[in-house]
Amino acid sequence: MWFHSIGLLLRGVRVTFDLFLLQLFTGVALGAIYVLVALGLSLIFGLLTIVNFAHSQFFMLGAYVGAFIMGFVGNFWLALVGVPIVVGLIGMVCERFLIRPLYGRGIDYPLLLTFGLGLIILEIVRMLAGTAGIPFGTPPSLSGAVDLGVFFFPKYRLFLIGITAVILVGLWLFLERTSYGLIIRAGARDQEIVQILGIDVSKVWLVVFGVGIALAGLAGLLAAPIRGVFPEMGVPVLVEAFVVTVVGGMGSLFGAVVAGLLVGITVSFTSFYFPQMATLSMFLLMALVLIFRPRGLFGRAGLLD
Repeated sequence: MWFHSIGLLLRGVRVTFDLFLLQLFTGVALGAIYVLVALGLSLIFGLLTIVNFAHSQFFMLGAYVGAFIMGFVGNFWLALVGVPIVVGLIGMVCERFLIRPLYGRGIDYPLLLTFGLGLIILEIVRMLAGTAGIPFGTPPSLSGAVDLGVFFFPKYRLFLIGITAVILVGLWLFLERTSYGLIIRAGARDQEIVQILGIDVSKVWLVVFGVGIALAGLAGLLAAPIRGVFPEMGVPVLVEAFVVTVVGGMGSLFGAVVAGLLVGITVSFTSFYFPQMATLSMFLLMALVLIFRPRGLFGRAGLLD
């Protein structure tokens, strides 16, 4: 009887530990989407000092472009390559002809412009694709679950974690191991010195804005099988992206990664134990961080100077 009671207790602990790991993996998968969105937002703000209020609509645009490619060729992997290219190019056009003329006029000018740009993108999508949304299922090759030993985990969410890790490594190698990455990092610290050296900073701005928007579009495609595809799908993402960016520190790429995973894990565990507090939990986390670290976890002073 005594051994039987101990066995039941141990099984209860094991099940609790399994659930803990499951929620942890779920939070990391959710955080992967947050990381990609916030990474693009932080990249643009860190170099260009632009608060891009249209970022979430480029997220939505990525989902629609992906759905169009899927409907046209039926290949998710082709969409995975095509979406960041198409959405990134659209972002570069917006930077060149809409945002660039506003540089040097204060942070509020591009902020208001991108806010209006987001509304325009939303209305264009509504006119072209309708308001009802379109289906976007999980790719057949990524359907089902994988046995991780202690629990089964959806294959697609595991793919989200893996591809985000690959993108992070690729972005780090680009910024840290290439000459263009060196120019970008130097321009983020002192644009005047870069100009004195004879480098066309406007081309650097164009590439950085395009990469940041491409990351938002890619995040929209990756979120589509989970969140669905509809015109208003970017509305909550804007709030989520800014929460992650503020928690990590405005302009900090490393902060965007850490905060994205932290917010994802926080929401995952809160959804399991206190479902009614799931949305509120990220704001409580942000408030707690700002009380002790007003610039965020890895924010730096003087970015807006």
